[in-house]
Amino acid sequence: MNQPVQTSAGAATPLTEAAAARKAYRGLAFFLIAAIVAPVLVGYAGGNYWVRVLDFALLYIMLALGLNIVVGFAGLLDLGYIAFYAVGAYVTAFLSSPHLTLHFAWIAHLFPGGLHVPVWFTIPIGAAVAATFGILLGAPTLRLRGDYLAIVTLGFGEIIRIFMNNLDRPVNITNGPKGITGIEPASFAGFDFSKAHNIFGIQVNSVYMYYYLFVFLALLIAFICVRLQHSRIGRAWVAIREDEIAAKAMGINTRNIKLLAFAMGASFGGVAGGMFSAFQGFVSPESFTFWESIIVLSMVVLGGMGHIPGVILGGILLSAFPEILRSTMGPLQTSLFGSVIVDPEVIRQLLYGLAMILIMLYRPAGLWPSPRPEERTL
Repeated sequence: MNQPVQTSAGAATPLTEAAAARKAYRGLAFFLIAAIVAPVLVGYAGGNYWVRVLDFALLYIMLALGLNIVVGFAGLLDLGYIAFYAVGAYVTAFLSSPHLTLHFAWIAHLFPGGLHVPVWFTIPIGAAVAATFGILLGAPTLRLRGDYLAIVTLGFGEIIRIFMNNLDRPVNITNGPKGITGIEPASFAGFDFSKAHNIFGIQVNSVYMYYYLFVFLALLIAFICVRLQHSRIGRAWVAIREDEIAAKAMGINTRNIKLLAFAMGASFGGVAGGMFSAFQGFVSPESFTFWESIIVLSMVVLGGMGHIPGVILGGILLSAFPEILRSTMGPLQTSLFGSVIVDPEVIRQLLYGLAMILIMLYRPAGLWPSPRPEERTL
């Protein structure tokens, strides 16, 4: 029989694990309904550009959900998470573009027609490779915490970006800063997501096609995260986050559980990277800078660490907000002062910093924190 969850003050709340899971599923159902309607309203009001903004918002949501496993559930600060995004993107780029056959004669001999691996095969491969990199990052850092772990993960993210930027000589593996082009788009049973389709007499553009594909993947990742959160593994992550020494004393294998957190979070980053690669048709190291890691981490902190609906909210806000600023701050300054005085990009960074300061001061648990204490059953 489920016992009530005890708060730190000793008061009981009637929410059980099953009730919390049902509440999370209701939240995902609400997100699904809103997601189905959103592109229609946004496309009608602002055109395809803003639907494309929603596409990238969903990619960021996938990234934020993966980072939430590491930071929100397990309490492991990761400042180089964008490296796993890059790994997934480049795996898809290698397997779904003519790059390798153009630069390696033996690959061209094996595949005279070129590499045309479908994205549905490259995504699992990219997720597996990213998970392997996550384990490689986590294994040497098991004894590190706090600032020290943050510095190591930051360095890992920069190392991956620098490798991608410089592995064009003496052997051209990544094509360096020029990036890889000609990546094949996502398709399923002959249905090409990169082309417009006539569905029930309505012309649907590719940005809508990719949008609903990304909604499906984001919901799948969110569902997996909910199942993990309310499983024994999820409770072990929370126990390590709250007190690693006590968790070890209770018999939790902290080494394996922490490595699993790194691997799971990295695999979701690999999935998002693979879809980004197929969506853009082009990847380069410029897309995987340290600033991108900060943005994803800000989404988790702003929305509410460890709370999946809050993380989704943070992803939506911080992915759409810069585009709103970009489209409004320039014309607004021109109308008020006759010219653009401050670059909208500078304003965006200032507002990011201000928002994080205000959140830390007044909403330290995030805009939408977990409505109950995290699995503290006494």
